[in-house]
Amino acid sequence: MTAVHSTRMLILGSGPAGLSAAIYGARAGLAPIVVQGIQPGGQLTITTDVENYPGFRDVIQGPWLMEEMQAQAEHVGTQMMWDTIVEVDLSERPFRLKGDGGALYVCDTLVIATGAQAKWLGVPGEEELGGRGVSACATCDGFFYRGKKVAVIGGGNTAVEEALYMTNHSHDVTLIHRRDSLRAEKILQDRLFAHHGIHPLWNKEVLRFVGDHDSGLVAIELKDTKTGETSMLEVDGGFVAIGHHPATEMFAGQLELDEGYIRVTPGTANTSVPGVFACGDVMDKHYRQAITAAGTGCMAALDAEKFLQEQDFPVAEGAREAVAAE
Repeated sequence: MTAVHSTRMLILGSGPAGLSAAIYGARAGLAPIVVQGIQPGGQLTITTDVENYPGFRDVIQGPWLMEEMQAQAEHVGTQMMWDTIVEVDLSERPFRLKGDGGALYVCDTLVIATGAQAKWLGVPGEEELGGRGVSACATCDGFFYRGKKVAVIGGGNTAVEEALYMTNHSHDVTLIHRRDSLRAEKILQDRLFAHHGIHPLWNKEVLRFVGDHDSGLVAIELKDTKTGETSMLEVDGGFVAIGHHPATEMFAGQLELDEGYIRVTPGTANTSVPGVFACGDVMDKHYRQAITAAGTGCMAALDAEKFLQEQDFPVAEGAREAVAAE
């Protein structure tokens, strides 16, 4: 027999955005259900040291922070579900979604907080040295490489912006690109080429990240894309900056997307479908920080609460006109 879960607010994703939405939704009496997805806790569960989340004077651990957020959400009335959504029907309210085990979820409002994953190179050493010299977020981890030699891999806006950011911490930044020209906007290229602390390395492909568990990253092995010659670049940190992939595949054709990210009305979490809200990295192509994700999670819950109030207590047209006249 198919299990059916019905709620006024269903939240997809259990990172900072989803759990913040859950906390606000639960406090509003909406008894939200959070479907945790394939990575419960989001990307912070694979982030070790967190130094830029407000409220903690010392370094905290990403997994611990997400455990605390989940405990808070459950404490105020959120129900957590270990499931992954595989089908979505947003054609009418209540919305209907199906989990991979066959469970059916029916909701009056839907908050999408499925996040975005950094694109990786898929080369040896990348996964093993993650958090030990290899990162996909200079804003998150750059502080740990003060005064050290680092490399940024990529040729688009993200890579150039990360290289420029890293000059705040490092005097020796190498930008590695597999071609002989950048894809980034011209104004960003001009800033990069004018900076004496950034050294472009053209026509180089990363073969592997070199290091071990104890020493961390010590070098990057490169291959010249024209000559085939291999070389070693000694670095303390390597930042992969080749873009992000938002988890929006199942919403294609049902919601308006912008380069794969869910499009929202500026200043809100409202999507193109009334009653559906998006927050966190799934709608944020610029910042992608835990604190901004949490903030938009709050916005999504408040927008959803307002939407439900307007549905429950519609204002008569005459009353609306009277208020406008005042």
